[in-house]
Parts: sequence; C-alpha cells; structure tokens
Amino acid sequence: MKTTVKTLAILSLFLSIFACKDSETPAPPANNGNTSSPSPRLYFTFKFDSTQVRLNNLGQPSVIPAGHAAQSPIFRKMSAHYIEMTPEALTGLGQGLILYHAPETNIGGETAIDFDKSKPVGNGEEFFSIPLSQVSTGTYKYLRVSLAYQNYDIQFKYDTFNLQGTIASFIGYNTYIRTHKPKNIEVAVNANKKQGYWAFETVGQILQGQSPAGATTVPNPIFATSPVPQGSCVVTGAFSSPLVIQGNETKDIHIEVSLSVNKSFEWKDVNSPDGIYEPGAGDTVVDMGIRGLIPYVYR
Repeated sequence: MKTTVKTLAILSLFLSIFACKDSETPAPPANNGNTSSPSPRLYFTFKFDSTQVRLNNLGQPSVIPAGHAAQSPIFRKMSAHYIEMTPEALTGLGQGLILYHAPETNIGGETAIDFDKSKPVGNGEEFFSIPLSQVSTGTYKYLRVSLAYQNYDIQFKYDTFNLQGTIASFIGYNTYIRTHKPKNIEVAVNANKKQGYWAFETVGQILQGQSPAGATTVPNPIFATSPVPQGSCVVTGAFSSPLVIQGNETKDIHIEVSLSVNKSFEWKDVNSPDGIYEPGAGDTVVDMGIRGLIPYVYR
C-alpha cells in the first residue's frame, strides 16, 4: 500500500480563491434568518453541494473530457481568506466592499496566510459574521470569496481493494504552515507553501505534493470585465437578486455560500471508461477543488 500511495501523481489541485455555485435553492438556515436583535449581524455559512452545476474558469457549465473521470468528494472542512461584495461586474478585485481578510504572517519570508489562525468549518457552519452597522449601505450584485484550505475524502481502488483517503489541499495564494493533519497523522511543514500544496492520507501513510502553477480551476463568471490574478483562489458568484443594505436593518441577514463540489476531483482514466480512480494503474489527477459558488440570502 505504501508503494501504491507513492505512485499517486495527485498533482493539479483545483484551487479557487472565491467560489460560485448554481443549484436548486437549498433549505434556509434553521432560524430562517428572522432573528430579531438590537445589534443585527451579517452571517456567512458554507454549504457543500454535489448536485450544483459544475463550472469552468469562466463560470460556464463544464463537462468531463473524454478519457477523464471524476467523483464528488465528501467534504469535511473549508476555510476562507477573504470576503468581498461588489456592486457591478465592472468592479475590479479589491474595489468592492471588503468584509474580511484573514490574518497573514511573514515568518516564512514572503507574506502568507497564517494557517494556525485560519478557521476551517464544516457544512452548514458559520465561518464569519460582522455587525450590519459596520456594513456600508449599497446594492451588491456579486460575492467574492477567497478559499484558502479544503479537506475532503475520496474513494479509490488499489489492486482488488476499494479504499478511502483524505486530502488536505492549500488553495490560497501562499500559506505559512507549522503543522497540519489531513485526518489523523500530523504533518510538520514549518514553511510557506504556494497555492497547490497538498497532503494525502490513507491507511496510515502520508503522501505530499505540489500542483503546478496555473493548474487550478477558479470559476469567475465575470472574468471578461473583472479578472482575478493567476495563483489566487478567488471565486465569484452572483446573487440571484442584488443584496441591498439600507443601514436600518433590525434583523440578521444570513448568506449561505453554496459551493459546488460536483465531480470536483478529476483524473485521467487509464482504464477508461471504468470511472474508478486507480492510482496504482497509472491514473493521474488533473483537477481538485470547488466548481462554483452561489450566495443564497435569508433575512
């Protein structure tokens, strides 16, 4: 098994700094966003949706190429590095309303996300909130979320054995990592890692790697008017109707950031078209990550 794991050529991780999703409207949060409060807040939670539309870099529906196969991972955690709401498709990155920017550090040399201060959360969990009194009034049409870290399980086959492994992938522009655990095994890094660093844990073994620069899918439906830099993980999604902040809100607003994980783990299928990930047979991963983002608003 150790030999098998070492044959994994799991490079080319799908990395998205901000995410965008298209799917049927999910059920609202348990409190339905109707919490009355003297200090109402704007809340953000993640939802991982394997049925949501699978998008490409331009935010268009994407099909799996001939000779490839893909599966929808079971997501455990996700963390965000940056949140921005923008009024128009022409609004440049960083020119909208920046609500959140994760802690960074220079310990590793270049400026990087401080992984120890990140907040990975699971499905349906809050990853950020801010008092609405601190949110500028205005009309916002798009949400940009920079995704920094993702952790999920995949299925694979070795010889005659059907197995499961856990992948930790760091999809932010640059991350300083002291230690991390894909699942049970602690991995010491103590260095900066560029977008695309990953660790794969299965049957007591760890495999680490780095995907090539530019090998990341980052859905952005307004790329033509508001592109994001290569190497960033900024995914963009449109509100179904513009989000209006009037400044006199008396109730909380909840934004569910629904992320498409629809067949987000993609590989070259040597035994095509069996559709089974078999690293020992020569299957090589070509893409991992988020395939879109849709922000749902509940008041």
